Amino acid sequence: MGEALRKQEPLFEGSDWTFDLLWQVHDAIDDIARNDLGLDIYTNQIEIISSEQMLDAYSSIGMPLMYKHWSFGKHFVQHERLYRKGMQGLAYEIVINSDPCISYCMEENSMAMQTLVIAHAAFGHNHFFKNNHLFRQWTDAEAILDYLEFARNYIAHCEERHGVGEVEHLLDSAHALMSSGVFRYRRPPRLSLQEEKERRRERLEHEERTINYLWAALPGGTPPSKAQDELRERKRELHLPQENLLYFLEKFSPVLQPWQREILRIVRNIAQYFYPQKQTKVMNEGCASFVHYHITNALHEKGLLSDGAMLEILHSHTNVLFQPDFDDPRFSGINPYAIGFAMMNDIKRMCETPTDEDREWFPDIAGRGDWRNVLKDGWANYRDEDFIQQFLSPEVIRRFRMFAVADDAEEQHYLVSGIHNEQGFRHIRDALARNHDAASTDPDIQIVDVDLLGDRKLQLQHVRRNGIPLKDEDRDATLKHLQRLWGFEVALEEIDGAG
Repeated sequence: MGEALRKQEPLFEGSDWTFDLLWQVHDAIDDIARNDLGLDIYTNQIEIISSEQMLDAYSSIGMPLMYKHWSFGKHFVQHERLYRKGMQGLAYEIVINSDPCISYCMEENSMAMQTLVIAHAAFGHNHFFKNNHLFRQWTDAEAILDYLEFARNYIAHCEERHGVGEVEHLLDSAHALMSSGVFRYRRPPRLSLQEEKERRRERLEHEERTINYLWAALPGGTPPSKAQDELRERKRELHLPQENLLYFLEKFSPVLQPWQREILRIVRNIAQYFYPQKQTKVMNEGCASFVHYHITNALHEKGLLSDGAMLEILHSHTNVLFQPDFDDPRFSGINPYAIGFAMMNDIKRMCETPTDEDREWFPDIAGRGDWRNVLKDGWANYRDEDFIQQFLSPEVIRRFRMFAVADDAEEQHYLVSGIHNEQGFRHIRDALARNHDAASTDPDIQIVDVDLLGDRKLQLQHVRRNGIPLKDEDRDATLKHLQRLWGFEVALEEIDGAG
């Protein structure tokens, strides 16, 4: 059977690519992706761009339509300098969660690399974007490009009307608070661009007709019991405590004009759009790496890829999946490509050739055989934290030589708390899952109260996790930007987990 498959001629020879070859390779990949793996993808839009265009995409968070800001130019210069000096390579591709799914491929890529990145981005990432529950619930792939065009045009109009400096100062503060400008537990409404424009018109008309009741209140004496009732009612109406700082500032800041509130809304909508990617880095890259590995090997088995092209693909694949040891100077944590691919390859192994250990740890999938549907179910219904919690096996832990370390600030030495035994495997799995839980790694900062009847002080609270305080420099910079957007005093208190 293998010899019969290899009777076909390779799709290409040599490293040069043409658009006709790209289409032929795309169609061959599409056949395997749909008919072998059973992938469900958005329509593909593949664009070939230069290294300078790739650097430009780097600087503007990879989106094809983005408003102007000085920080994007700063990032462009930084990446360009490192790239020209040979100190940094560029991504072979960038893929955008949109419908159609847009994949940028570097024109400097060889034909073998174009094959790899089309399989990786245009099919692996594409399937994950379309099917994972976080992206399905929290993003609208059909509307994002239209919304970005609206955002770019709106901010350009604001620059013309109010001045570039005013807009840049506002965006500086909004970008600084971007990571605290998302709803983590409450899903925001999904609106079409037309609905969004209509809502914006209604907001502007309402703000022009009314004065926010918050700032109509005058100081005065209030009995203690009534003050407590008013505090509870105020917090209820303001939805306090509030984790989405940009949302609160957009709605209730006493100093922002309507156009400034709309820009805050644009920034937080973009932050919200990228939030699912932050929670699925391991799964997204693992899915794309598994898909490109399976597809390129299938093409090679059919004879559609030459041995030379396959060796080049495997060389790049191995480099991307390289995991330095913990004591290697290059170590900066667990490589999401490496752990994601290893876990997905391990799921396939357990489904086909399980060991007794696999049957004990994973009775539902060990020996099941149907690894394609197991993987597709995982890609659709999990995020990094619970995927690791559910599927990280002792075999992968041993292969990566993982161990857990307890870091107690009161102790002079580290304590190895998880080794390669049953208890250690579970502890290591729990620890790695927590490291990929955004709720555990992001600072827990919330707005808890506003002194409406006094000096309008905005009160925030940070709950320390594992006794870790905020970094002084970052804390002070964040408060500075908050105060600029709020217009009055901003106070922050830190409490431990026990309150």
